[in-house]
Amino acid sequence: MGKQSLEGCFLGVDVGTQGTKTVLCSGQTGDVLGSAREEYPLIEKADGTREQDPALWVKAVKNTIKSVLESTGVEKTAVKGIGISGQQHGFVPLDKKDSVIRNAKLWNDTSTEGQCRTILERLGGEEKAIEYTGNNILPGYTAPKVLWLKENEPDNYKKLRTILLPHDYINLYLTGNKKMEAGDSSGTAFFDIKRKLWAENVLKAIDADIDLAGYLPPVIGSEAPSGFVRKDVLAELGFSPNSNIIVSSGGGDNMMGAIGTGNTRPGVVTVSLGTSGTIYAFSEFPVVDSSGEFSAFCDSTGGWLPLACTMNVTVATELVKNLFSMDNRELESVVLEAPAGSGGLVLLPYFAGERTPNVPSGTGVYFGVNEFTLNRSYIARAAMEGVTLGLRYGLESMMSEGIKPSDIRLTGGGSKSSVWQQISADIFNVQTVTMEIVEAAGFGAAIQAMWCFSNYNGQKIKVSELTDSFVKLQEDTRKEPQKGSAEKYDELYGVQKELSLALRKVFDMHRKLVSNI
Repeated sequence: MGKQSLEGCFLGVDVGTQGTKTVLCSGQTGDVLGSAREEYPLIEKADGTREQDPALWVKAVKNTIKSVLESTGVEKTAVKGIGISGQQHGFVPLDKKDSVIRNAKLWNDTSTEGQCRTILERLGGEEKAIEYTGNNILPGYTAPKVLWLKENEPDNYKKLRTILLPHDYINLYLTGNKKMEAGDSSGTAFFDIKRKLWAENVLKAIDADIDLAGYLPPVIGSEAPSGFVRKDVLAELGFSPNSNIIVSSGGGDNMMGAIGTGNTRPGVVTVSLGTSGTIYAFSEFPVVDSSGEFSAFCDSTGGWLPLACTMNVTVATELVKNLFSMDNRELESVVLEAPAGSGGLVLLPYFAGERTPNVPSGTGVYFGVNEFTLNRSYIARAAMEGVTLGLRYGLESMMSEGIKPSDIRLTGGGSKSSVWQQISADIFNVQTVTMEIVEAAGFGAAIQAMWCFSNYNGQKIKVSELTDSFVKLQEDTRKEPQKGSAEKYDELYGVQKELSLALRKVFDMHRKLVSNI
């Protein structure tokens, strides 16, 4: 296909867990002209609570957009569109005035384990949940968070009139419109991914007395606009009041990451090594796992995105860095001092519980500690290996349903590490490569905004045409699996898998103990 190009510039905004990053991209070349980032805090509690104030997201969006425009010196009239990527599954509850009722419960909040059990009992078990939506009811998803509000904060629940996800809330701020799209909606656990409609059975299992579907905005197509930036926001961002800046439907960070890594055709697999870890592949038809091991999501291009998510990736390496007072360069050097397989030291990296496999009460466990492995190089390498083995668990489940990885594209902060790139190739036993643009979610959001703009203005193109033109691989980072290491990791994977199964009851006992301390 011919190279696609558009006049003007496009903003991609990734509203993440640790901060918001905004990139400004050229519609002609796809180049990132500049970027800006603002961080914010996370509310964490021992019971698994993970929450954030949505006002922090709005502030960060405003500040990063203004910052990137000022730093690049781009004429503001050149900005034609904005795409929003958001952390998935977060529950943003709004009242009748569209004001936020309480802090948003996030994707990594595991305090809703009891609500998951309740919903599943009302539905008739996991098989019924998967039948109705394509997905199991897991603590990370939005559905149990809504029931948690009903059971734990009834006064706040009575105020509830709108249920939004994080990226939808930013779209509301920008446009004044309440809309949703299939990709992010499919991560709520009350969306039927096959029919792309709200799953009434699950909504009734949350609350049979009110019409929760009426609290959910309409679902628009991935190529459709959420709206245009409203005048008061144009003024806040320094744009002319006559500016006509389109805001695309947006999507979850994984859906935007798929676009940003060119994962818009069958055969490509993306692995994100961020705070959490994800592994996903584009599909032209729904891919549902009857065992519920991976998520059956829609993507944000009109297709589907089978995805496995682990809650702990750079969480583990950051803990190791803090423990030994190391920076990234020292971590890289220290990991290279230990052999592949870390002498049998295996990390079960469930520091914040885990989603794949579904172990919400899990904790971190180092297994195989002895006088040889109890040192910083082995501990550091086992951290990288352990979280990557956890992602392999998800990939194995997806492969059992027909996904065939031939090229794994690494993204996220961890993908910057050369040693981690090689560890990934060896553990997955598939060649890996990184992207020129490492943080793919914001880039993907900008590309989706280009796609939306072109279609809205009568230029009907496929999103894959844009990704073929603009997504570039960093070929000098391509790693081939090393046979000896791959064989070791096969054995280590088996140990980690059995260890996880053996400790499930112990994790539940430990959660009760911690709750009483």
